Amino acid sequence: MFIREGPGLFKPTNIGAPLEGTNKMDQKSTRPETQPYSGSGTGSSNPKPNSVSAPISRGKDALTDAANDAARSTGSDLQAIQNDLNSLKDTLSRFMSQASTQAFKSAGDATSNLAGQIGDVASSLADRGSQLASSAGDQAKTFASELEIMARRNPIGALAGAVAIGVLIGIMGRRS
Repeated sequence: MFIREGPGLFKPTNIGAPLEGTNKMDQKSTRPETQPYSGSGTGSSNPKPNSVSAPISRGKDALTDAANDAARSTGSDLQAIQNDLNSLKDTLSRFMSQASTQAFKSAGDATSNLAGQIGDVASSLADRGSQLASSAGDQAKTFASELEIMARRNPIGALAGAVAIGVLIGIMGRRS
């Protein structure tokens, strides 16, 4: 025998034991499931009353209802979790898209800034190189004009200096 405790919940009890809060006199009933079986069991014309099948059927129905309720509850919980995961996926997708856009912008800005700085340095180096070349050319012209002026003032000294430089170049050529 089962005692219904709540919606869909049954508790088995001892069939012969008195219910809590009752005495044996209160438990006597005229329901067929509580009447003792009086047949001999050898094919008598008296059919067996539904003493066990009715509570089993009710228990089976209650278990089916409880299982259906649990399945519906689990299904709705799973649907809520799936919706939350889809929302999280969309949020992460938007975040990654924005982050990659910002990264590309930052990389583009850094690249253009670096290219500008490299261009400025290259321009500065070119200016310095041209100034150095111009300065070296001016110094070479000044040195050549000084040598020319010295050779005009003292031609024999200029010839002696040329001979001395020639001898030095000859000596260095033999050693190597």
